[in-house]
Amino acid sequence: MFKKYIYKLEDAIVWSQSKLTNKQFIFLSSVLVGISAAFAVIVLKTFAHWVFLFATSVNGILKLSFINSVLPIIGILLTVFVVKRVLGGTIEKGTSQILYAVAKKASIIPKKQMYAQIVTSSLTVGLGGSAGLESPIVITGAAFGSNYAQKYQLPYKDRTLLIGCGVAAGIAAAFNAPIAGVLFAIEVLLVDVSISAFTPIMIAAATGALVSKIALDETILLSFKQQQTFDYHNIAYYVALGLFTGLISVYYSRNFQRLEHLFARLKFAPYKKALFGASILAIIIFIFPTLFGEGYESIKTLSENDPGQLLENTLFSGFRNNGWVLLIFIGLTMMLKVFATGITLGSGGNGGNFAPSLFLGSYVGFFFSKFLNLTGLTQLPISNFTMVGMAGILSGLFHAPLTAIFLIAEITGGYDLMIPLMIVASISFAISKRFEKHSMDVKSLAKKGHAFTSNKDTNILSTLDTNSIIQTDYLTVSPDENLEKLVDLISHSNQVIFAVVDQESHLLGVVHFNDIREIIFNQYRVKFTIVKEIMTAPIDIIYPADSMEIVMDKFEKSKVAFLPVIKNGKYFGFISKSIALEAYRTKLKSMTIE
Repeated sequence: MFKKYIYKLEDAIVWSQSKLTNKQFIFLSSVLVGISAAFAVIVLKTFAHWVFLFATSVNGILKLSFINSVLPIIGILLTVFVVKRVLGGTIEKGTSQILYAVAKKASIIPKKQMYAQIVTSSLTVGLGGSAGLESPIVITGAAFGSNYAQKYQLPYKDRTLLIGCGVAAGIAAAFNAPIAGVLFAIEVLLVDVSISAFTPIMIAAATGALVSKIALDETILLSFKQQQTFDYHNIAYYVALGLFTGLISVYYSRNFQRLEHLFARLKFAPYKKALFGASILAIIIFIFPTLFGEGYESIKTLSENDPGQLLENTLFSGFRNNGWVLLIFIGLTMMLKVFATGITLGSGGNGGNFAPSLFLGSYVGFFFSKFLNLTGLTQLPISNFTMVGMAGILSGLFHAPLTAIFLIAEITGGYDLMIPLMIVASISFAISKRFEKHSMDVKSLAKKGHAFTSNKDTNILSTLDTNSIIQTDYLTVSPDENLEKLVDLISHSNQVIFAVVDQESHLLGVVHFNDIREIIFNQYRVKFTIVKEIMTAPIDIIYPADSMEIVMDKFEKSKVAFLPVIKNGKYFGFISKSIALEAYRTKLKSMTIE
């Protein structure tokens, strides 16, 4: 019966595609993709919330604080089982795979990502793994957009646009924050879109937020109602918080990558690696229970009047009214969050860093303001600093200051904190950018030339293949031939540059027509001059493995129109700057999202 309705819906979409203009069909598609992404959010968030309530109730009734440690072990082991038995042994993690799909896979995302992220992340995070659901939500939304576009045979530009729609809808539904959803899609993923492309992305974000608001219990979402008045006298402290969150962002990013590499190098079998990592995580969570799951409940607690509740059912419950003990607990939790998340994902669990960035940010903001208050130096509004700290870490980790500013503004229910949000997010971004050129999700891909960055030229060049513009049919000359042979080649070809090679095809030099123009009209010199006397060393050399960004950089520095290509130590061909630029212009035209 369910399949029957699916087929009817598909028939209706096909019919509408034939009746609507392309732009109208994209608008309709953005609504459908937005609804799909919103339902994925509802499934994930609801399951994770139920498990959190279960663990909390068990702890409250039976006083079994170890249940919070047992559940993550079960969750990570189940995730590994599903990956091995259902998903073919592998699963891509993090939003970087969307960037890779856009840059290198023509915006084609595998079908399994439409369900793989939901299943695995719900097991990992739902059962207490210290990670977030937003990255899996974003990937799922992107997969819906990509596969929808493939099914209805939409071109690359429309596939990419619908990926952005899925991403925007996912973030909008997860936080009931449509503006943040739009900004995240454009600021992090689709860094080069025209103004007209905003419309379908906004439609998708509004749809996702609306469906989430109707169908999802608002208490499940991260939101704040209580907020203290903004006092401009605290501007200096917000500046200091921006510096602090920027440095903490760098600390988190670098240590997370170290943990990823550490677990990647472990030679354990998947289940042993999962058990090893999950056991360490269990110990950390036993001591610091607030690291259980997404941690959104503890964020809400921090922003309220009684943050000492965090110490209940912990080893420090006897000190719930001691401000300094609470501060130390918050500080240690803050520094350990990166290890909890890194171990969760490195050992085989699935999740993302979006929620951990908000968790960490709230703890950093609380720690900063609480410390200053306890010292008696000032009296800062702790709840405000707790919320603004989230924007600082989110901006620093993802290099997305606009997303951070408007996300926190939306989930706090107003824009009274806009000024401190702008101050903290921008300073944190500047500090993080100073030490880390790329955001943590982009860094590994950018090193390989695979990912989109904020540089438009880099984005386009990353999609071009150097080998596709190498011309291998250029005629060559030997060094001991006289110029009569070279003149004959010039007169019977369109070449203006020739490679000078030996019998083993090693490149010895190059001869450009412009350099010998005066010589070739002197019969005596043509007859008695040999090639090696007038050849010059190439200013630079290109290798087939060079990225197009490197190729264009070599052209820019050398100021020449042709550069020779060496493959396996031997002459292979030439690349023409004009052909490279033409390939760039063609790709630019095909990739511009309008």
